[in-house]
Amino acid sequence: MKNRRTILLAGVAAAAVAAGVFPAGTRNALMGAPMAQAQNVGQRVVSGTVLDAASAPISGATVFIKNLKTKSIRSYTSDAKGRFQFTQVNMAEDYDLWAEKDGKKTATKTVSSWDARKDFECELKMK
Repeated sequence: MKNRRTILLAGVAAAAVAAGVFPAGTRNALMGAPMAQAQNVGQRVVSGTVLDAASAPISGATVFIKNLKTKSIRSYTSDAKGRFQFTQVNMAEDYDLWAEKDGKKTATKTVSSWDARKDFECELKMK
């Protein structure tokens, strides 16, 4: 019963759009929008600063970014100001990001494919 009602309503909505009762752009609102597609296509830059417990920058820390799908890992050594940067990070994939130095490790941050930012900036703080 519900299926026939849905089909009938969709037919009425299509006829209303065809007759010019509603603008053509309202078709999706009346008949149900198509399924959402991933919007995050392309590359992003992941950058930030590695800090100690007192929020001072840490130079020479190794920062890792791990692709959670392929398990590939890239690394970068933080500069004198504690800065790091990864370019060409696929926006359609999820990543883990963390830093290590002298046996200490920061908490892991996630760079999500749901995050639409082209420039992902964060702080990684040593414990």
